[in-house]
Amino acid sequence: MKLYDWAAAPNPKRLRMFLVEKGLTVETIQVAGDGFVLTPEYKAKYPQAMVPMLELDDGRQIGESIAICRYFEELHPNPPMLGRDPYERAIVDMWERRAFDQGMTAVAEMFRNSNPYFKDRGLAGFANPVPQLPQLVDRGRASLEKFFQRFDEQLGKSRFIASDVFTLADCTLYCSIEFAGWVSVSVPDDCKNIQRWWKEVSDRPSAKA
Repeated sequence: MKLYDWAAAPNPKRLRMFLVEKGLTVETIQVAGDGFVLTPEYKAKYPQAMVPMLELDDGRQIGESIAICRYFEELHPNPPMLGRDPYERAIVDMWERRAFDQGMTAVAEMFRNSNPYFKDRGLAGFANPVPQLPQLVDRGRASLEKFFQRFDEQLGKSRFIASDVFTLADCTLYCSIEFAGWVSVSVPDDCKNIQRWWKEVSDRPSAKA
């Protein structure tokens, strides 16, 4: 199998973190072209034109980071990264989704609607031009303020975001906060619980994936 990746992008990194935590190695092909665009060859192979994408040995394709994580979790259940029992699996799924929707999506709104490289590319995965909307930069910034508050509160109750052990939800949270640096947003000084968590996660090998 082959993993098609873009090393600089935040969304594929949460999959790479997951794989490191699992102790798995997959042949990886980088598909970034010049100017924040995917190569024509990759877009021809995978018209969805998003990363990551896992291609199985028989040619079947799986897109989306979380879908690929679930595939590997089924093949290699230990260590469990999606929860250890039905309740914990639901909680991991809940916090992972919140980290993506409230964190990474908010940053993406700011980045895609302000960076000149993404002029007419306001949404990912669309071939036709999608204009930037400056209003979404302000909305994304306001969303991030609430995101930091909510996740700081949760991390005051638990060592990691969904459990007492590191899970996929922490991968997504880490990548969301790291991505915020692309728009010059950092963890607020009063979010001491996130700061404690950030330091611990940053020391894990997977954070360098």
